[in-house]
Amino acid sequence: MIQEVVILGGGSAGLLAAITLAKQLPHLKLRLIRSLDIGVIGVGEGTTAAFPRHFFDYLKMPVKPFYQGVQPTWKLGIRFLWGPREEFYYTFAKEYTQEIEGFSRRPGFYHDEETTWLGPISALMAKGTVFPRKPDGTPQIRPPHAYHIENEKLVSYLEQVARAVGVTITDGKVDQVETGPVNTNGGSELGVKRLILESGESVTADLFVDASGFRSELLGKALAVPQVTYSDSLFCDRAVIAGWSRTNEPILPYTTAETMDHGWAWQIEHENFINRGYVYASNFVSDDAALEEFRRKNPQLSTEPRVVKFRSYRCEKMWSGNVVGIGNASGFVEPLEATALQIICVQTSTLADVLMDSLCEPTPSLVDFYNRYNAGQWDDTRDFLAVHYKFNTRLDTPFWQTCRADTRLGGAQQMVDSYLENGPSTLLNGIILPPQNSFGFDGYLAMLVGQCVPHGKPYRPSPEEAARWKRRRDEIGAAAEGAMNIRESIQVLRHAGWC
Repeated sequence: MIQEVVILGGGSAGLLAAITLAKQLPHLKLRLIRSLDIGVIGVGEGTTAAFPRHFFDYLKMPVKPFYQGVQPTWKLGIRFLWGPREEFYYTFAKEYTQEIEGFSRRPGFYHDEETTWLGPISALMAKGTVFPRKPDGTPQIRPPHAYHIENEKLVSYLEQVARAVGVTITDGKVDQVETGPVNTNGGSELGVKRLILESGESVTADLFVDASGFRSELLGKALAVPQVTYSDSLFCDRAVIAGWSRTNEPILPYTTAETMDHGWAWQIEHENFINRGYVYASNFVSDDAALEEFRRKNPQLSTEPRVVKFRSYRCEKMWSGNVVGIGNASGFVEPLEATALQIICVQTSTLADVLMDSLCEPTPSLVDFYNRYNAGQWDDTRDFLAVHYKFNTRLDTPFWQTCRADTRLGGAQQMVDSYLENGPSTLLNGIILPPQNSFGFDGYLAMLVGQCVPHGKPYRPSPEEAARWKRRRDEIGAAAEGAMNIRESIQVLRHAGWC
């Protein structure tokens, strides 16, 4: 029976794992070991709508302390400067699969060159606003939304929460990992017997959670779990990161993803800082040349750029023996859809659910389920990102030529084939993609229609229907223009002592 759990790593993955287990299984003895020498990746970060669902719905955490401690800004989706359109929007709302009274087809068939929004959320993004105004002058904060978060603030807040829910936090560095056969419900497997810290302390546990980031100290190094590479779909392996202090720029309610010569750039909107990064492929450009392009296109940079190297992959098994990998210790895909915290939330909630359901004696079938389910989360993300690269025709550099020619679509192929034949029809919604797919039918349509991927069922509405569509679009746009922007929302809520 699992009674003692040791979490290795004091970043967002380790802390979220510790908090999730403490909240859902309060009888467990939880200890988190972190090294202050290693620290955390202090970058701006975007989330998906899975993060607030996990934190506030699944864990039932209070909202007000989160806003006071983390000071996030709100994110409604991604604005893409990508493909042949001037711009298009990917939202966390289901704007492509909605059925609109008075129209014969679903919204994707009406997304012509002049249309920049299909529904209320994309209209808010287009107008730079975030929430409708309530009669009392406060913002009507409602899902679906996500956040832009400064990682250092998030980690500091999560540490306070972890201590408050009974997690013991130890500052220490692992000097040695002793492996050997360990008893599991399925028999005996290779696992971790103990951690030897630099202080000489020997640390044992019934279950070890590897949240050591890219180092993957337990799952990758100690147990040498095989890896599945995504290099045939995702060619980028570097990111240069910097930013500048905000002056009078509006705080935008979205992450921007912009095509670059050898990859793409993000822009993440914090209250007092703008975080900018360039994700690129080192097979097509040197670090120095990428940095030159980055500086040239962002002359306002005020912080010193730094280069981060990464690989896109996942572990073959994320639960091996008595070790469970969480976050970057178990896999990584580039941050194009800001899925890092989303995957951590899914992994930690699935782990907690398996332990609760099995009364902390996980059976081989549940461990197998955990591995297959979470491998699917990584693979689904790889598949979805592949569509971003396969059909982006904005630039014709060697990098983008290679992406269009060689990117493997993996599990996205069936969805793409259906779109090429049927256009943005939603008849097969719920059939082609499994229900646990994080991006869903709507997300795929947003990217395929947004990138103007040609299909076999173009639709020309009658003049009357086109006029109705324009009136609807104008009404939605007018409502969005009158909504509150992020700066107004922060000021109102801060004045009320809410954040």
